[in-house]
Amino acid sequence: MDESFLLMLSNLLHLHNSLDPSISLLSSTPSSSSVTSSSPSSSLLSTSSAAPLLFFTLASLLSFLACSKPNKNGSAGRKSGNSPRLAPPANGAYTVAAFQSLSNDWSSAPLRDAQWRALYGLSYPVFTKVVEKLKPHIAASNLSLPSDFAVSMVLFRLAHGYSAKSLASRYSLEPYLISKITNMVTRLLATKLYAEYVKIPTSKRKLGEVTQAFEEMTSLPNLCGAIDGTPIRLRSFPTNESNLYQCQYGYPSVQLQVVSDHKKMFWDVCVKAPGAVDDATHFRDSLLYNRMVSDDIVWDKVINVRGHHVRPYVVGDWCYPLMAFLMTPFSPNGSGTPSQNLFDGMLMKGRSVVVDAIGLLKSRWKILQDLDVGLSHAPQTIVACCVLHNVCQQMREPEPDVWREPDETAAPARVLESEKSFHYFGDSLRQALADDLHHRLSSR
Repeated sequence: MDESFLLMLSNLLHLHNSLDPSISLLSSTPSSSSVTSSSPSSSLLSTSSAAPLLFFTLASLLSFLACSKPNKNGSAGRKSGNSPRLAPPANGAYTVAAFQSLSNDWSSAPLRDAQWRALYGLSYPVFTKVVEKLKPHIAASNLSLPSDFAVSMVLFRLAHGYSAKSLASRYSLEPYLISKITNMVTRLLATKLYAEYVKIPTSKRKLGEVTQAFEEMTSLPNLCGAIDGTPIRLRSFPTNESNLYQCQYGYPSVQLQVVSDHKKMFWDVCVKAPGAVDDATHFRDSLLYNRMVSDDIVWDKVINVRGHHVRPYVVGDWCYPLMAFLMTPFSPNGSGTPSQNLFDGMLMKGRSVVVDAIGLLKSRWKILQDLDVGLSHAPQTIVACCVLHNVCQQMREPEPDVWREPDETAAPARVLESEKSFHYFGDSLRQALADDLHHRLSSR
């Protein structure tokens, strides 16, 4: 309820008591001088004084005005896709004192968690977990605000996509301070928590869990992840380089590349290219590509398929180059042999997890639908949201409706001269996997 309305209501109560103290509007038991009744409303009807009637008339009018008062900022909110945007908090609603009251004054955990998810994108226990991990680093920065309040403010911004300027008056802080705190918290999330929550599944236990889950989903053995890219729309970008940042959908952006496991958790994140760069080029510029090409990742699981040694591999669409460690479809239009078309269908089924993971990411953290931070801080903000996404998935937070983007229309990736040996082995391995899959499924 609006604080100004509560204040006016309180003043009216004092006014009523001074005008007609014989009747209490907050108790069902009237005073001795009043007519016996079972409720305040019956006391109102039976008294000869005009004060209670005046009180209820004014209170009703004020209540109507408070409920129907338009939100000045809500009408100016930009479109956020599938889900409606939460209006910015009312003035004074998220001061330090109000936040601490919200944190402590809850008798129902489900109600508290629902409120927390609506405000900050995650439940109260997950929020406190994030705060505990960031608190030592925030304390070292000598920030004058409490750590949990600072984190809540940044999470509110990430979850609803508001600019620093739009939140400044609401939090009674200067816009530059909102930006400074946002940059600090997202940097800590992207650096201090990244290694803990974004991990390549190289351990025997984790790799076995991931490959088994993907095999149950697709019947493809030793599949350990799905890769895809997505443009993150930018508000701020160099106007003299607009063509470099314009993605295939026609808006300025930077590219995000992720690899997801079966639980829609990212085990690799890369933000190194402007929007006009295609997926294959971005992939080749990533640390993951360099590690795979140099055989730097030690996989503790190698199987044999029709005489081929199959190490763990990821799957992607035709926008990526076919490699021994990256399987892509034979054909984007189903023009292959029966075994090839079957393989393509299963591959795309496995790839669907990364599409859904990206959709969840953009739905949970709506700032990624229209990123309103400086270009230099865009990568860390994007990576921070990916870390928070993994935290939510790990803690089994409810999944919101998935954000959907148009289908890709890019041409198949070309093979570079330096990649020909990897492509040759990848092509041979892909055919062996397709023949094995067709044989196993057709013999059932």
